[in-house]
Amino acid sequence: MSPALKDAFSEFVMMWVLIDPIGTIPIFLKLTAHMSAEHRTLIAVRSVVIAAMVLTVFLIGGQLLLNALGIALPSFQIAGGIVLFLFALTMIFGPEKTEQEKEELQTVERARSVAVFPLAMPAIASPGAMMGVVLLNDTQHFTLTGTLENLVIIGSILLITLAFMFMAKPILKLIGDSGLNVLGRIAGLLLAAVAVDAILQALSQFFEIPGMSSGGIL
Repeated sequence: MSPALKDAFSEFVMMWVLIDPIGTIPIFLKLTAHMSAEHRTLIAVRSVVIAAMVLTVFLIGGQLLLNALGIALPSFQIAGGIVLFLFALTMIFGPEKTEQEKEELQTVERARSVAVFPLAMPAIASPGAMMGVVLLNDTQHFTLTGTLENLVIIGSILLITLAFMFMAKPILKLIGDSGLNVLGRIAGLLLAAVAVDAILQALSQFFEIPGMSSGGIL
């Protein structure tokens, strides 16, 4: 395998872990369990498109934007980790939806809202994924070819994520509402752990404390 292919494969694996298409399934199921098939499709497509736009912006100009605002990468990672952690808590401790809330979930406006937050951000375009694309495209050695290759990698993973969300309905039929409830809380716990890991790594970088982070993926 050539060095270029090795680099591309390594970048693909890194972004696969950071975007986590498989981990998106329980979140998508939890958010859309009581929605119609039409609204689930709308949410899946819209969330992937928005996540693609966000990641593309950070790929091309994320480092420049943070530098212009005077924001250090660890600061951005800590802020994103906190948002992700708060979302994870709602998945773990959130009460079951009432009948009125289930009816509200059937509206197009609500479906569009869920597609933006929390599915597109921070579930798919997570703080770790945004950090990953910033590091993926070194602005000091910017090349059009390298940027296009990175876009192909990100796009392919997002398409796989979309395919997994399209398969969510048979999964929901298989596990039922009780299984969905359990799976959603487990996913929330894992997201909380990922968020804490992101914060620990950012603190380790900011204060230059070796060994403080848990050695995770963000």
